[in-house]
Amino acid sequence: MADFGIRFFLCNIFICIIIGFLIIVKRAFKNYLTSRMQFNLWFLLLGILAVPFVPFRPASFTQILALLGAWKNALSSGKGTITEGVLNPNTSGAVNQMNDFALSVSRKTPSIIGLIFCGIWLAGILAMILLVIKSVSRLNAMKNSALPLQNKTVRILYQNCLREMKIKRNIPVYSTAFLKSPVIVGLLNPRIYLPIHLISDFNATDMRYMLLHELQHYRHKDALASYLMNFFGVLYWYNPCVWYALKEMRNEREVACDTSVLKLLDESDYEDYGNTLINFAEKVSLTPFPFAAGISGNMKQMQQRIANISSYKKPSAFRKLKGFTAFVTIGVILSGFAPMLSTYASEQNRYQWNIPSDKVSTIDLSAWFSGYEGSFVLYDLNGDTWKVYDMEQATLRTAPNSTYKIYDALFGLEEDVIAPDDSFMAWDGTNHPFEAWNGNQDLLSAMQSSVNWYFEEIDMKIGSSAIQDYIRKIGYGNEIVNANLSTYWMQGALKISPVEQVELLTSLHNNRFDFAPENINAVKNSICLFSSEDKNFYGKTGTGRVDGQDVNGWFVGLLETAGNTYFFATNIQAAENATGGKASEISLSILSHMGIW
Repeated sequence: MADFGIRFFLCNIFICIIIGFLIIVKRAFKNYLTSRMQFNLWFLLLGILAVPFVPFRPASFTQILALLGAWKNALSSGKGTITEGVLNPNTSGAVNQMNDFALSVSRKTPSIIGLIFCGIWLAGILAMILLVIKSVSRLNAMKNSALPLQNKTVRILYQNCLREMKIKRNIPVYSTAFLKSPVIVGLLNPRIYLPIHLISDFNATDMRYMLLHELQHYRHKDALASYLMNFFGVLYWYNPCVWYALKEMRNEREVACDTSVLKLLDESDYEDYGNTLINFAEKVSLTPFPFAAGISGNMKQMQQRIANISSYKKPSAFRKLKGFTAFVTIGVILSGFAPMLSTYASEQNRYQWNIPSDKVSTIDLSAWFSGYEGSFVLYDLNGDTWKVYDMEQATLRTAPNSTYKIYDALFGLEEDVIAPDDSFMAWDGTNHPFEAWNGNQDLLSAMQSSVNWYFEEIDMKIGSSAIQDYIRKIGYGNEIVNANLSTYWMQGALKISPVEQVELLTSLHNNRFDFAPENINAVKNSICLFSSEDKNFYGKTGTGRVDGQDVNGWFVGLLETAGNTYFFATNIQAAENATGGKASEISLSILSHMGIW
């Protein structure tokens, strides 16, 4: 929750920028967009305002391009499966010993600033809800005091307006002394409320225009827009840019309604309609109710609407086409901002796996997971099928721990920090808790002993910006890298699910990310645990140690046989003793049980 508070605060800065961009673009395309299109553009903003609360991250343009590039690479020649020879072959039939060294980290305490932001935000929401409840109670009081319309002349005029607009639903009309201007209220059961003073001072022309205006609100479902505007007004109660945008949206809703009425009228009637607004400008007022739509507005809004009426011309087909093109262009640009506003990663760690059900089968492996929460995922390359134990855990994201070093090494190779034939790094003499770490390293020894300082050195030379770019390029888990380059993969911000681990290994094996084949081979060689003429076994463990307890164990890898390739990931979690070594034991037992190993 604290992380959400910080992220949501930062999102609001971007939202203000987006609102400014939208206002500038709307003015630039004003001559191309119809009044209704200008109003509908605000719904795109409402979608943007919803992004920080949705439980998924919208795909960015770069991710879409990366996916298209992956398909292209999969089809292109010379970028297929990497099957070159491996280092350190073991032909004894047993898997090499996997060292499972892990450092302990402390549990992160919630950010005080983030908690303060959340507390103030929630308190403000509560206050806004109380104001809405007060307004709703006033609306209900007005409803209870209103009487069905009795004036026969007005009722006949109203029925004519319904026929003129081809509305078959007979929307009830009431009269009330508690309003100064007409309003339409209700989403599922709409009702029109007319002030008594307008009925008493009856003018057929003015009343017709007002009724047509309210019915246009009904036709365009503006009650829904009212609910959405009030909902986001409550959520963003502290953001003046959002409040300004919502005020403009309400104003442009009335302008759009005016335009819809003008389409029904002859050009000679435009002046009369404008005069109606002028005649009643002093009598009408802003509606005091949160979910009502009416002809009212303040004086500045009235002036803008009258100016729009005086300059209105029915749009030609060519202008409509240009307006539609401009609308779509603006919509595409705004959608590109959406990924920047996602806050879900701090609260939502579930991978949204879209896979046809006929390709996945669940298996019961609970006997191997006694004492652990966990999952096992297996992908059969030839059969293009998946076997999953515990789907909930298989799509749950958790810290990758040392399994991430597979990709960290690949990034270092791609950036020429290390090379396949020259991956040596000298030990600086710092005493580490594991003897295997206290010495010079190369990629093979660093991977086998899971030497943290070796990979931290790679990260320092690459830089956080490049790491983030690579993470996004391959779509690694939640794609979050924090500022601390020594802990982001150790029970830190970066998280990944077992299903994603298998998908990434498959992409790595098939070189879908267009990395240098020699670099992929170097990484595979470094995690080779067994090699023979007809079988190669690759794997990497990972252990998450928090406050001295092993709480998260990983074993991920692939098995190449003469006729097929299998990719797997095992994750176990517990209060203690959940290690990568234990995950590897479980994996080997399951693979043996399946007859694969």
